[in-house]
Amino acid sequence: MTLSCKPPVMHNWLPDLDTVAGPKYRAIADAMERDILAGRLAAGTRLPPQRVLAETLGIDLTTVSRGYGEAQRRGLIGGEGRRGSFVLTQAAGKNVELDQPVETSMNAPPQPASNVLANAWRTASEILLTQTSIPPPFHYQPGGGMASVRAAGATLLQTRGIDCGVDTVVVTAGGQHGLHAIVSTALRPGDAVAVAPFTYPGFLSLARRYGLRLIPIAADKKGVLPEALAETCQREKIKGLYVIPTNDNPTTATMDLARREAIAQVAARADLIVIEDDAYGLLPEAPIASLASLIPDRTFHICSTSKIISPGLRIAWVRAPDIGAAWHLATDLHETAIMAPPFNAAVVAVWLETGDFWRLAQEVRSEVRARQELVAAALTPGSYRTQAYGYHLWLPLLPGSDPAIIIDTLRPYGLSLSASDAFAVDKASAPHGLRVTTGGLISGDALTSALSLLREVATGSATQKFSLV
Repeated sequence: MTLSCKPPVMHNWLPDLDTVAGPKYRAIADAMERDILAGRLAAGTRLPPQRVLAETLGIDLTTVSRGYGEAQRRGLIGGEGRRGSFVLTQAAGKNVELDQPVETSMNAPPQPASNVLANAWRTASEILLTQTSIPPPFHYQPGGGMASVRAAGATLLQTRGIDCGVDTVVVTAGGQHGLHAIVSTALRPGDAVAVAPFTYPGFLSLARRYGLRLIPIAADKKGVLPEALAETCQREKIKGLYVIPTNDNPTTATMDLARREAIAQVAARADLIVIEDDAYGLLPEAPIASLASLIPDRTFHICSTSKIISPGLRIAWVRAPDIGAAWHLATDLHETAIMAPPFNAAVVAVWLETGDFWRLAQEVRSEVRARQELVAAALTPGSYRTQAYGYHLWLPLLPGSDPAIIIDTLRPYGLSLSASDAFAVDKASAPHGLRVTTGGLISGDALTSALSLLREVATGSATQKFSLV
């Protein structure tokens, strides 16, 4: 990034928000990018202070700050502390997004346009590195995680009505790590586990590794059908139930409270071990009661930060039904990864104490809402399933459609697509569909373009594969 030595001051730049669609913060960044490319904002130009621009436009400061943050993420501007924000050279801002590798299969939360995550990390790090009562968390930690981090997780889960404490909560290196420990300690080869017809691939992999028998249970938009689960439990011996009750991955199915209560009753009667993968459970403004709060004596509950704040943290909590189960989890966790990243875990615990955890989650929710608006504008109503607080879609495909062709067509556009085969328990009979991720690093403009093309391809009007030359 190159800044001129004596940048001109430009206090009178105003974005034309009326000609740019979408959220105002993104409109600010879009207008800035347009003026830079048109030469109206030269390299080295100092932009108006955020507070001044907010007052001039008559909008709140947070919106302007998010706009500047989005522009900085695109490589358009840089900051020099109190000197303010400056336009970077054209070379620094040109094609930044195209130069970055794009992961086209992972379901990651959208990155907030502002620097709120980086700022929260700096603040928590300073707290951890300057406190004198305990040494910084740079060393090996006890099995199951630091007591302070386990306590922070227990407090978080208790706010959702889950009966737990430090002795029944362990810290893991992400939700998949916790899921591995549960399968390894609570289930045995040959055990039958009930699942939805489309199931999280991470659990499918563990089932293959540990020799579990997966029994698909009929499901609808609210998830697994209680009557279908009850009938299956009467017909054969089922050991456990694996569910993602909120914003199921991939179908977005979400159990309402009545469905959860009905599932809990079946699980209690059938003496099932319940594995509640609640990766998305904190995304709704008002989370629904968890299965662990309804049947605490038989539920393993997984609460992770990867889908709520950032996948790079690799921190999750697993709530076990009792102290003995928690001890077995801690032993397995030590054998597989020794411990969760201790500094990351301590940072997340600080965020819970300061309230930054919830502020970060709210930033993600705000970005999700903005992207849901783009989805609604680009795709045909009724052609997909989604949750208002979610950042993935479930897109059923027409008979005869080839998911591979669609994925290949959209890959250059940076849109994350996964074929239904990756989630199907019974691949032979599963209908074709796509999980579409609107999160991650893809920009709003790129997302709009990709979704518009997806609409054409998925409806069958552009299903021919390009010939190789």
